[in-house]
Amino acid sequence: MLDLSLAIAHHLAVFAVVAIFAAEWLLLRPGLDDQGLRRLVMIDRAYGAVAGLIIVVGVLRVIYGGSGWDYYAANWAFWSKMAAFGIVGLATVPPTIAIIRWARARKADPHYRVAAGALMAQRRYLWVQLAAFACIPIFAAAMARGYGV
Repeated sequence: MLDLSLAIAHHLAVFAVVAIFAAEWLLLRPGLDDQGLRRLVMIDRAYGAVAGLIIVVGVLRVIYGGSGWDYYAANWAFWSKMAAFGIVGLATVPPTIAIIRWARARKADPHYRVAAGALMAQRRYLWVQLAAFACIPIFAAAMARGYGV
């Protein structure tokens, strides 16, 4: 029952992070107004929190799940999935820093507007995240079918 519960929690968290990513994708574009920036700050925080939950539940699955550490430790598909998740994580850092900087600038100056070029520069990182995200279910499906060991 623990294995099933961890799998369910892991999958729900993954679906949630994809939905949150989609919301960030929609907001991080030229024309971002004050209300949109406030939403973007909250969404980016949720993105980080849910990603952290994925890591915690994932580690618990590796340790306490039905497959066991030995299965994962020797599985190239697992490590490829972890690398893809790591790329997603690294690609979230520049947009998060930019969003924090923009929010602080907006707080200091009510007339501050994020330049379209700055927004588009951060969208490049979202494309990297999207490409890496696309690899994760591929490696997960391979693992679920016994590939990689």
